[in-house]
Amino acid sequence: MNMPTSIGGSVYRRFERFIVPCFIVIGWEWFSRSGVLPAALLPAPSKVMLAWIDWMFSVDGNTQNYSGHWFADVGASAFRVFSGFALAAVLGISIGMAIGWSKVVEKLIEPTLQILRPVPPVSFIPLAIIWFGIADRPAIFLVFLGSFFSVLLSTIHGVKTVDRNLLRAGAMAGGSPGKILRHIVFPAALPSVFSGLRIAIGSAWMLTVTAEMVAVKSGVGYVLWDSYYFMRFDLVIAAMASIGLLGFLSDLVIKAVASRVLRWQQGSTLQATKRRK
Repeated sequence: MNMPTSIGGSVYRRFERFIVPCFIVIGWEWFSRSGVLPAALLPAPSKVMLAWIDWMFSVDGNTQNYSGHWFADVGASAFRVFSGFALAAVLGISIGMAIGWSKVVEKLIEPTLQILRPVPPVSFIPLAIIWFGIADRPAIFLVFLGSFFSVLLSTIHGVKTVDRNLLRAGAMAGGSPGKILRHIVFPAALPSVFSGLRIAIGSAWMLTVTAEMVAVKSGVGYVLWDSYYFMRFDLVIAAMASIGLLGFLSDLVIKAVASRVLRWQQGSTLQATKRRK
């Protein structure tokens, strides 16, 4: 008797994440066609999709010089994002572990980093262009700056909040500080580290677009800015949607890696829940 209801609930749960986006797109299409704003200033989603498809596959050439170049533009942006992100992840985790573990390192390094942290990465654009020229390197540098502090602070937090009983147990078992750091502290800090990485990847996409608008002549951000000059707002919105999609997919990858690496944590949580019940 309850089978139709359970099937309906299952279908709803599968598609519920698409309800709000569908309503937004429908409302946007209606508003764009209502004439409240000129269609050129707010292109309808259908027009944006046509521009996006031609940008991808060169269907009818309506995006002109960018027709069929989407994958090349995405590849250029992705290279800058993941290069800067990888550098930020390696240095952020390494320095964060050192600061969180050692009071001496914390006193030596953290004040300088805390002074630099509030400075917006975009303020480094003039210096980045002077130092690295007009190419990939200034964009990678800005992505690194935008990603580094999220990873750093999350790692420090993860190290400082490790259960002290675990540290005592490791010391009582004869573990050296290096082994305790490697086998106890680092695994225990991983949930915080992955939280920082998820924040950092979003910042990385934002910063690479900003850099491409100013310091680079290729990539999704450059297409967005160049399309604005030619009043091609359908292509501008297609570029914005591309950035959102790429950021979403990047976050999914990090979540998948985190769920695989942190399976031990999920198992521990499940056992604790069963004991409470």
